[in-house]
Amino acid sequence: MSERWENVILLSADALRADHLSCYGYHRETSPALDEFAAESIRFTNAYSASSHTREAVPALLTGAYPDVATDAKYHLAADTIASTLSDEGFATAGFHSNPFVSRAYGFDRGFDHFDDDLHLGQHKLIALAQRALDKVRNRHYARAMEINERSLSWIDSLESRQSFFVWNHYMDTHGPYEPPAEYATLYADKELSGRDAQSLYQRAIDDPESITEAERQLLIDLYDAEIRYNDEQIGKFLNALRKRELLEESLVIVTADHGDAFGEHGYYEHPRYLHDEITHVPLFVRPPGGATGTVDSPVSTLDVGTTIERAIGNEDGVSLLEDVAEDRRVFSQARGEDDDSHLRRYAVRTREEACFCERDRESGSIEFTAVSDRSLRSELKAHVEQRVRVENGGDINGEEDVDEEIERRLNALGYTE
Repeated sequence: MSERWENVILLSADALRADHLSCYGYHRETSPALDEFAAESIRFTNAYSASSHTREAVPALLTGAYPDVATDAKYHLAADTIASTLSDEGFATAGFHSNPFVSRAYGFDRGFDHFDDDLHLGQHKLIALAQRALDKVRNRHYARAMEINERSLSWIDSLESRQSFFVWNHYMDTHGPYEPPAEYATLYADKELSGRDAQSLYQRAIDDPESITEAERQLLIDLYDAEIRYNDEQIGKFLNALRKRELLEESLVIVTADHGDAFGEHGYYEHPRYLHDEITHVPLFVRPPGGATGTVDSPVSTLDVGTTIERAIGNEDGVSLLEDVAEDRRVFSQARGEDDDSHLRRYAVRTREEACFCERDRESGSIEFTAVSDRSLRSELKAHVEQRVRVENGGDINGEEDVDEEIERRLNALGYTE
């Protein structure tokens, strides 16, 4: 590792699609802080998540492994993470987020010296009761970006001088229900919705997308964009805090998302287990120590985040986002089917100009292509699927998952029906 690369900082936003950021050409100025960050970073215009939902996308992001081996059949972490690798290299490691699907309940604290997943039930009963009361008062089922910043900066400040560290902040604000803070609530929308109404609209969009009128669809987009603007401001504040501490210039900083969100483009909202662009095309910025400039149009994957960090500390396997990426590269994504058809696994391959999609029935082994594409690309995707079948560690998804009461409550509040 270069002596200048003292720290590694990974910032990810939940459900943040690339094409709603102004630096990716969006018509609203939703991301002034990231626009500024992009000017001193390498920006990837064709970055795709390894999956379309948190349970498979975040494990892939943190491990550099495809979802079919990054977790087991019940979505517990099953591969080593960036945190484990960097911990072995002497880095202090910490993670801060509030998504129950990647909490300690599923083993995601592995490799972290400090892991704050904002879940307190089971740690201390009185704290759990206080947390529940606080959630009810604030009508909030995740920690706001400001809270994530405060917690992670407090941890950074607690480290001994010159201690190398890895920190992962995962921000939930852009995940539904879309409830931007008061000062952002009418930034794009004509009126402010109550928390109850915002949650009701979001849930109806998931459960009954055909009932959503064009005006309601636009309202959902307006609220989502306002959440992006708030989240962007907070990411900017975190980066400025690092700069003031003279840490930014000696750190590798990567900013991305686990997946995007849909607004009816293919007949659904939120991020069900499909692989269309609106839920897999994500922003990706890489800033090495001292900064860099440039735009890369070659297709890349969130899997490359892990391998880039591995390469930074001397491991040779995998693609580095800091080196030339082949223009004709193919990147692949995958997702398990929904609960009622969990025998399906969906796959996609993308080049700079094309995409190809298919579904594999795990019971029969048959592969069905779900979009017309170039025959050679179909052949490549089929070969990839056959290769994944040989290495996947899954079996059928059997049984109920052991999740505690607080996790179940938050998942329901976030619109998850599993």
